Formats: sequence, C-alpha cells, structure tokens
Amino acid sequence: MELNIQSNISLKPFNTFGIDAETNFLIEVNENETLTKIFKKGIFKENFFVLGAGSNVLFTKAFEGYIIRMNSKGIQSRIEGDHVYVTAQAGEIWNDFVWYCIHHSYAGIENMALIPGTVGASPVQNIGAYGTELMYVFHTCEAFDTQTGEFTTFKKDDCKFSYRDSIFKSKFKGRFIITEVTYKLNLSPAINTSYGAIESELVKEKIVNPSIADIATIVSKIRVEKLPDPSTVGNAGSFFKNPIISLHIFKKLLEHYPSIPHYPMPNDETKLAAGWLIEQCGWKGKEYGQAGVWKNQALVLINRQNATGQEIYNLSEQIITDVVNKFGIRLEREVNLL
Repeated sequence: MELNIQSNISLKPFNTFGIDAETNFLIEVNENETLTKIFKKGIFKENFFVLGAGSNVLFTKAFEGYIIRMNSKGIQSRIEGDHVYVTAQAGEIWNDFVWYCIHHSYAGIENMALIPGTVGASPVQNIGAYGTELMYVFHTCEAFDTQTGEFTTFKKDDCKFSYRDSIFKSKFKGRFIITEVTYKLNLSPAINTSYGAIESELVKEKIVNPSIADIATIVSKIRVEKLPDPSTVGNAGSFFKNPIISLHIFKKLLEHYPSIPHYPMPNDETKLAAGWLIEQCGWKGKEYGQAGVWKNQALVLINRQNATGQEIYNLSEQIITDVVNKFGIRLEREVNLL
C-alpha cells in the first residue's frame, strides 16, 4: 500500500493551542509499518516533526516539511505477581489510558489523570503531576530510529529521566519515534495523597479511604478548576517548567519572599512554582493582544481567540524577562517551539 501523504494541510485541528499554521505535508501513522515505508522513501532525511495530540507544541509559523502524526491504537497487559505490565500504543490518548487502567484496577498513574497528550509523548516529557512522575511507573518503550530504520527497545535507565526531561529531549531529540510504552503498575494500590490540594479535596468530599478512581476524579476536578478546556480556549497546559535552583540561591530568595512556595529536591536543590513567580510579576489574567495568561493559573498561556503562534511566543518572552528582572530566575519553556 502506498503512503497517504496529504499536502498543504492546516494544523489548527491538530494542536491544542488552535494555531492556524499550515504544513507542506501530513502523514498519519496508524501502524508501525508506515514508519518503515516513510524511512524507505527518504522522508526522514527531510525536515519533519512528530506530532501526537499536539498538546505540547506552539507553531509560530508555517511548517516547511513533513508532520508525522502518530495515531496507532491498542492496549495489552500481562500480570506477574503483584504487578501488571501494561503496553499501550503511541497514539492512545493519555487520559483514556489512565481510566482504562483504573477500570481494570491497575494502580500507579491515577495522579496523572487529565494530563493532555498521548502515550507516545509521556516518556519524552517524563510527564508528572500531583506527587508522581512517569519515571516511577515506566518499564520499557519501543522506538523507531529515523536514522537507521530499525526498532529499538529502551529500558528505564536508558531514558535518563529527570524532571520533565529524558534522553528523547536531549541527546536523541528528533531521532527516535516512540511507538509503544510499557508501564509497570500495581495490583495492590499505594494511594498517594502527598499533594496538598488532594488532601483538601478528600476532606471536603468526606472520603476517608480513597480508591484510585477517587484520586483520579479529584485530580481531574482540581485540573478543570485551574486549567482552561482546550476545546474552548486554546492552550498547551503548563507553558513553563517549574524552575529548580540551588539551596544557596533559594535561601537568598527566602529572605526577600518568605511566603514563596517551594519543594525540596535531591542534591540540595529546591523546586519553585513558576506560576507563583509569574503571578507576582502581575501577569495572571492579563491580556496581550489575542494572547493572554489564564485567569486561574498563571502558568498557562492561552489563545484568547485568533492569536498567532508568534503572539504567544512574544508574550512568553515578556514573562521570562519580567521574572528574570524581579527574581533573577530564567524560566524555561515546556512546549516545543516550531
């Protein structure tokens, strides 16, 4: 079967910011064999970008090249003792996968409910929320090497996971396309309520012994209250990473800002809340042309109506500058800029 290559396609339906940028070519990948065909055709020697749900990307201009959209589906599992190994194809929507696991009583990812994106993107970003991260449940992933045309298995140590980072964002950025991910989950759940907002909601709902479904429901509720729905307000979730600084720098900040939210990290480091830093600079709820900062969470930049990607980028530049000037900390963008 020949490759189905679409030409001059608007990417507006394929990115959660709703940016109306065009690409020269779009190829949907519903099965892994398509990647081999793309390789043999020499397309990976051209300019290309791999897209999942488009929830972590900002198109600042038309994309000159090929968009490879991963849309493969399927979930399988095998039980070994107290653990279950669940393998999901790259195109599965992450939140759908979370609820699939909850409905089958597979525990470990319930705190990451409602994170936008696909399964294939989860190891790239080392996604995480509300007290847990993907690296804690990751087992292996299969990936296609766009340089050799071969499929490779990556184990946990191979991925070099760190906070919102992996080898797929650094050394191997743009080289490997993740086709499936296997997670090591638990049949006997260890409920994680360490994040303060979860505890508060549990008390409010009068839930004493929460199930994994309770945790996922509460996390989803918290996220909905804080984050705009991308189907009505264009956004990519958290636009910036929470900065990690040395203990020495943090102590100096604490002298001037005693109420600054902070979270202890290994190696004498401290994580700060980027949203708080941005809010202190007066950006929360502020508009910037057709772009803006979400009224309930300063970490989220939005497409108010018909913003261009460049407008949103310019807004992020101004925020970065203001945070540097006030706190001496340079925020790092979490989204991919194209």
